[in-house]
Amino acid sequence: MALDRSELDHPSWRTVAGTGASYLVVLTVMFVLLFVVPFALFYLL
Repeated sequence: MALDRSELDHPSWRTVAGTGASYLVVLTVMFVLLFVVPFALFYLL
């Protein structure tokens, strides 16, 4: 089954991409706040 570009032009794929990107941003921010910041504070003090 070949995938045609016209099948990926539906707005739902943009929604999937936006949701995935937002999820990755939230995970990155949480990782930085929960692990990087405390490690940096512990290291500097």
